[in-house]
Amino acid sequence: MQLIENLKRQNTDTGIIIISARNSLDDKLTGLDLGADDYITKPFHLSELNARVKAVLRRRKFDGSTRIEFNEIELLPDQGACKVSGNNLVLTKKEFEMLLFFISNKNRLLTRESIAEHLWGDNIDLADNFDFIYTHINNLRKKIVKNGGNDYIKTVYGIGYKITDQ
Repeated sequence: MQLIENLKRQNTDTGIIIISARNSLDDKLTGLDLGADDYITKPFHLSELNARVKAVLRRRKFDGSTRIEFNEIELLPDQGACKVSGNNLVLTKKEFEMLLFFISNKNRLLTRESIAEHLWGDNIDLADNFDFIYTHINNLRKKIVKNGGNDYIKTVYGIGYKITDQ
């Protein structure tokens, strides 16, 4: 806990995830009150730790802003709302999470597997294939274009997708 205090004094932007065998509520609250961004207890799945690290990075990347913009697309994560060119865009929960995941990782290639794991978690290991990702992306593209936006989601054949304005 002293280490967290020292880190936060030196650099308040440091993202901190506590990994501990201590599972008491008091320990968790103390760690979070000192400035930790998350607290995970052992044992845990590596995919859960990966998701928590990504969440901390996302929060840091968008500076805690309640509004995320990508050209004419505006996301309001705390409201679960999306606008395209000022028009409200009705998205399913998975479509919203997918768009947020793409914008959080703009210009990065995302495999179908990584998209599926991010949206559905560990249970996605039971899937025979990831063809359903194509359907979700296709629906998302259609909704954005129909509401006056551009299709920024690019297909990288045989590998996955990325969002880019280039």
